[in-house]
Amino acid sequence: MTIALICTGKTSDKYVSEGMKIYAERLNHYCKFILAEVESGKGNEFQIRKKEAENILKRVGEKDILILLDEKGKEFSSVEFAQTISHYQNSSAKNLSFVIGGAYGFLDEVYFRANMKIALSKMTFPHQLARVIFLEQLYRAYTILKGEKYHH
Repeated sequence: MTIALICTGKTSDKYVSEGMKIYAERLNHYCKFILAEVESGKGNEFQIRKKEAENILKRVGEKDILILLDEKGKEFSSVEFAQTISHYQNSSAKNLSFVIGGAYGFLDEVYFRANMKIALSKMTFPHQLARVIFLEQLYRAYTILKGEKYHH
């Protein structure tokens, strides 16, 4: 299975880039992992969200599983998240794409295309930092599935 993390905008902070690189390298031990940063766009709120939606949907195939990271999404424990990853691995899905949107959220067309929405927490994180937090949780999920000692 190929897992992609699609993010709107470029990573601007060095510590975020370094954290993302560390977990991306670790994830490649368990799955084919792709990190895609798509253009955010300019203009008013609607124009920005429209451009983001176009760029996100271009990256997702018709049969791909699309999961949005959204504040109104379902919250999981790390073990429950690992079980969700396992479920999709055991299904016929070949590609699983997670999306961290921009500051204004997603257009309805992205919500309609999504298979699921998940929330990292009830707390709000900067979009840049959410990338590292999500990648760590994805890595943790794989270590849980493999019975490794990382998750205590």
